[in-house]
Amino acid sequence: MKIQVLIDNLKSAGESCEVLQPEWGLSAFIEFNGKRILLDTGASAAFAANAGAMKVDLSTVDVGVLSHAHFDHSNGMEKFFEANSHAPFYLRESAGENCYHTHKFLKFFTYQEYIGIRRGWLKRYAGRIKFASGTAEILPGVFLVGHNDFVFSAEDRAEIAARNGLSVKVNGKYRPDSFNHEQSLVFDTPRGLFIMNSCSHGGADNIVKEIEVAFPGKKIYAMLGGFHLYRTSDSQVRAFAERLRELDVQKIYTGHCTGDHAYEILHEVLGDRAEQMYTGMEIEV
Repeated sequence: MKIQVLIDNLKSAGESCEVLQPEWGLSAFIEFNGKRILLDTGASAAFAANAGAMKVDLSTVDVGVLSHAHFDHSNGMEKFFEANSHAPFYLRESAGENCYHTHKFLKFFTYQEYIGIRRGWLKRYAGRIKFASGTAEILPGVFLVGHNDFVFSAEDRAEIAARNGLSVKVNGKYRPDSFNHEQSLVFDTPRGLFIMNSCSHGGADNIVKEIEVAFPGKKIYAMLGGFHLYRTSDSQVRAFAERLRELDVQKIYTGHCTGDHAYEILHEVLGDRAEQMYTGMEIEV
C-alpha cells in the first residue's frame, strides 16, 4: 500500500518545496492491491497540478471518494472529472449542497457562510457520482463507513457542531450539522485496518471505536487525516491524545485541520506514533 499526499496545508519538505503548492484542504492518492483510489480533491485544482509534479496520473484512478461535503475537500471535483473519464466518485448518501459555517458577532447576532460542495455540481455530475450507505465495500478490501449512532450520539454531534459553528440547511432552516455526510475510507491491510477520515469531525477517537464496531475482531493499525483541533484548548487536545493512546492505534498521520500547536501536543503524548502530514508526503505500508 502506498499513499501520496497530493495537497495539505503544509508545504512539502526538501527539493519539491518550490514545486508543490499547499492549500487549506486535503487530497491523497492511494495504491492498494493493484487499484488506485483518490481521496478528496482539495479546495481547488491545485491537487491536480501537484499530482502531475509527483508523477501521479489521475486518469488511471479506479475509484474516487469524498470524505465529506465541505468545499476544501470537494472544490477540485470538476478538475478530477476532466482528468478521469471513468472512475465512480463516492459520497455518503446524506451528502448534499447544504453545509454552512455559523459566525457569531456581538453575542446576539449570527450569519451563515456557505462552505459546501459547489452548488449545482451534484446534478451536473450525477452520472459520475455514487452514494454509499452503511458499511460498503467499494473494492476488494476497501470500505466506506459512516458514523455509528451507538458510538457517536445525536447529543455528541450537536455539541461538536455547536462548538465548531458547523450547520446544515434543511427545509429552509439551519440546524447543527449531524455529520451524516462524513465517511471513513478503510483499508484491510496485512498489518491491520488503515482508516482515513479527512477532518474527523466526529472525533478521531470516536471514529476508531466506530470502525471497531464495523469490523469486530480486526486490529486497527493506522489512521490518517485531519483531526479538527485547530480551535481546541490545550487541555482538550491532551485529553483527546490520551484517549487515542488508550485505543492503541500504532500509527497516526495527521495534518490539515489538526493545527500545528495541537500536533505538537499529540506528538508529545503519542511520541513517534504521530507524524505530521505535508504536501508531497509519501507513506508505504
